[in-house]
Amino acid sequence: MKIDPFILIILATVALASLFPASGVGAQIVDVVTTVAISLLFFLHGVRLKRETLVSAVSDWKVHVLILSLTFVLFPLIGVGLHLAIPRALTPELWMGILFLCALPSTVQSAIAFTSIARGNVAVAVCAAAFSNLFGVVVTPLLAGLLLGTQAGISLDQVGRIAVQLLLPFVAGHLLRPLLGGWAERNRKLLTFTDRGTIVLAVFSSFSAAIVEGLWQKVPLVQLAVVLALALLILALVLLGSAWLARALGYSKADEIAIVFVGSKKSLASGVPMAKILFTPAVAGAVILPIMIFHQAQLMACATIARRYAARDGE
Repeated sequence: MKIDPFILIILATVALASLFPASGVGAQIVDVVTTVAISLLFFLHGVRLKRETLVSAVSDWKVHVLILSLTFVLFPLIGVGLHLAIPRALTPELWMGILFLCALPSTVQSAIAFTSIARGNVAVAVCAAAFSNLFGVVVTPLLAGLLLGTQAGISLDQVGRIAVQLLLPFVAGHLLRPLLGGWAERNRKLLTFTDRGTIVLAVFSSFSAAIVEGLWQKVPLVQLAVVLALALLILALVLLGSAWLARALGYSKADEIAIVFVGSKKSLASGVPMAKILFTPAVAGAVILPIMIFHQAQLMACATIARRYAARDGE
């Protein structure tokens, strides 16, 4: 139930951007560095993706279809339903963040870690989480455009930028895996620093632009409380729905655990860079807020659930 230390780093970054936002030439430099770092991040994701993972994802397609359906169908349906039910509960920018959150792929590291703690099927979790992220690079911007329509102004040009900045580096990294895979395995800590450093840069860049546009004047504390309530509600519905579906379809307890923990997650690591590319600087900071709040909520909830699964009798 502890707060993720990385969330504290991100909150410190938000505070720094709020007090000393990058502007003018400084903002342009931060933006260029962030863009290069994001492309490098997805290149390294491609290097780390094992070919066996893709083969396994194809061979065990039924469980992956279920997990992808939770990630890219159930989440968006819940998000759209809430938006239609209570459209005035949040500002348009924060609703963009909620709907964009619902379009994101699953996490990798935390989904696998919780599946392991809960004594679930780790092999399924590894393959499903990796496949979700690969699928998300293509599907997330298209799904976000569908969910948000003209509200966010997502165009084919921006989807093309996703392909150039994220998909092409990812594919290039995977093609170079035979040369760089061993190095990546030996330097996991360095790559973790690269992952998190890129997110921090993207958060600083996005929030700096949003602060210059008056973010905190547009987002009062009561709105943040509503975002938290909606994040908890969405998470609860997906956790309950994923467990019920896994049992109704006759999956084993180990597979159910993998389905619950991969299907209920949303990736901060993918969400922040994509938001930086897809949304205007004035909007991106507000869009990122629901992702940050949901990230912490999912970690705390899943830590408790994983311990309850682990304490079960039998297998």
